[in-house]
Amino acid sequence: MVLESTITCPKCGTQTTETMPQNACVARFECPQCGALLKPLDGDCCVFCSYGTVPCPPVQTGNSCCALES
Repeated sequence: MVLESTITCPKCGTQTTETMPQNACVARFECPQCGALLKPLDGDCCVFCSYGTVPCPPVQTGNSCCALES
């Protein structure tokens, strides 16, 4: 399982490498450059799945992500 993903801000293009939590989704991320608040795109469970180079750990293991569970 890969725990590091590089998030690219869609507003300014800044790339930030972050360590993902192994058992949770990240629903919000603030760009350190422009301050944009990133939220998952429709159909994605977290910002790593929407803007990262690697999807979140629950998705990597084939499980449904926590944001999608009811």
